[in-house]
Amino acid sequence: MAIQKFDQIDLQILGELQKNGRMTNVELAQMVGLTAPPCLRRVRALEEAGVIRSYHADLDPAKLGYGITVFAMVSLRSQAEADLKAFEDYVGQLAEVRECYMLNGEIDFLLKVVARDLQSFQSFLTAHLTSAPNVTSVKTSLTIRTAKQLAGIPVDS
Repeated sequence: MAIQKFDQIDLQILGELQKNGRMTNVELAQMVGLTAPPCLRRVRALEEAGVIRSYHADLDPAKLGYGITVFAMVSLRSQAEADLKAFEDYVGQLAEVRECYMLNGEIDFLLKVVARDLQSFQSFLTAHLTSAPNVTSVKTSLTIRTAKQLAGIPVDS
């Protein structure tokens, strides 16, 4: 995958939008030293290139009733590409699984799972994860607190 080259203004646009994706184009243009039309053209070009993937609200899980976050380390019986893809497709359909990473090494996948409480997580674990096709083991770690949680990536501007 080739890394795209961005000028200083593109990097400023990306950094500002990552901090606040709700700002108006006029506000963004002022922050990066452009007028509104060329700023909007740059934003649209970044969207079309897939650099800006989406805009979304960052919701507080606890305020919506999801009191626990668990990391699940999943090992599969087979690591054939079709089996890996099948597992990815399977967890992609589970709303409680918020993130899924394929790893190298002893564990095949790391999942970030949210649940309303420990009992609902236990039900989810037995009904959906440990019983999933090709799964040999699931090890879980319940989070105690979140010390750092930043969306996005560092943008050097």
